[in-house]
Order: sequence, then structure tokens, then C-alpha cells
Amino acid sequence: MPYMVWESLLNSPQPTAAGAAYTNSTTITDVSVAPQFTLPANFLQAGSALKFTAFGTYQTSGTTPTLNLGIYYGGVAGTALAASGAVTTTNTATVNWPWRLELITTIRSTGTAGTAMSQGFLGLATSLTAWTTYPVPVVALATVTIDTTAAKALTVGATWGTAASTNTMTLHGFYVESLGA
Repeated sequence: MPYMVWESLLNSPQPTAAGAAYTNSTTITDVSVAPQFTLPANFLQAGSALKFTAFGTYQTSGTTPTLNLGIYYGGVAGTALAASGAVTTTNTATVNWPWRLELITTIRSTGTAGTAMSQGFLGLATSLTAWTTYPVPVVALATVTIDTTAAKALTVGATWGTAASTNTMTLHGFYVESLGA
């Protein structure tokens, strides 16, 4: 007999403003919209899953910088559940072109050395009307170790490959859903 399951938007209500623009840096930065969402201690159970949807805009001018986007457990100083790797952007994104990151994370085990596996995609605009889809993560699927016994922030992290004032990305929305079992 199947489990009784439910789906819930955990970080509701959503903020009504965009996050701060991330620009002119090659340091991994938390670009999450304030306030950050913190998952309570012991919320995750073996077999439960989280679905993340993040979206925003980016622009470049005259260069083709790389952009790495990921979902982090415990903030950007914590554990990357999965990241896109350095994806080359287009050099003509002179207006706010869209991007979208979707990820599903399944909890394999719990505890101070719990494990999780994630898989998803990054859609990155190549114009205002087209985009390219990249797998996330860009490495072979594997579990990552997470501490499910402590409260942890769930955040979106970004890293530009080249620091330039014309390289800008902004997070406009970040949804964290529990696909509870």
C-alpha cells in the first residue's frame, strides 16, 4: 500500500520584492530573497523529498562570463545539494534575460551524517524568447552528507566566473516545497 503523501509550500508567504542584485564578484554569494527560509531540525525523514524552484534574470555586456547557480543546505558556506557548474552565458544579454533552476532532493538517510541525492535542471536564456537547458548537477549523481538534526537555511548561491559591473543576476523567486511521505 502506498504512503499517504502531501505537498506543501514551506516558505510561504513569498517575499514581495526581488533579492539584491549580484554583480562584479567571483565569490560565491547567497542571492536568496529575504527573509531566508530555515528548515526546522528533524523535519526531514528518510524517503521524504524537497522540491526547489528558483528563478530570476541576468545580463552581461560584451563578454561571455560563466555563471554557477546552486541550491545550498546551511547557506553557501554549508553543503551544495546540487549546482550547475560554470555555464557559459551569452555576450549579448544586455537586458534582463530569464533563468530558472529546478531541483528535487530525496533524503536517503537522516542524522548528523544524513544523506541526500538531488537532480534537476537549469534553464538559461540565450535570448528573450529561447533558452538552453543544462543538467544539475553536472557531475555523476551521488549523495551528499547533511545534518538533518539541526535547523538549516535553504538558499540559492551564485558565482560569476568573471567580475564585471556589467555581469548582473537577480533572484526574483525561490520556492521550497515539501513532498512529504
